Amino acid sequence: MQHAAFQKEVYQIVKQIPAGKVTTYGQIAYMLGRPKNSRLVGQAMRLTPSDAKIPSHRVVGANGRLVPGWHTQYELLRAKGVPFTPGGNVQLKRCFWQG
Repeated sequence: MQHAAFQKEVYQIVKQIPAGKVTTYGQIAYMLGRPKNSRLVGQAMRLTPSDAKIPSHRVVGANGRLVPGWHTQYELLRAKGVPFTPGGNVQLKRCFWQG
């Protein structure tokens, strides 16, 4: 699968994540039948066009960790009721979306 096609498939999944829910890079890779390619999902997310209507803020690390340096991600998730641990990670048990 070429990278552009992979990106498109990643974005199609991300668009399905409901408000108030999050998923992980690994879950997206799993849903695409490529469970060992979570880093490629991360790369696709980094390349998301800023004008695209893709809720990329709803994708977090496997432990609920937010994207380092992207402070808006916390604000966007918090505004939709996504719960956080005292350490600042998303409480995945309460809002994880599996597709």
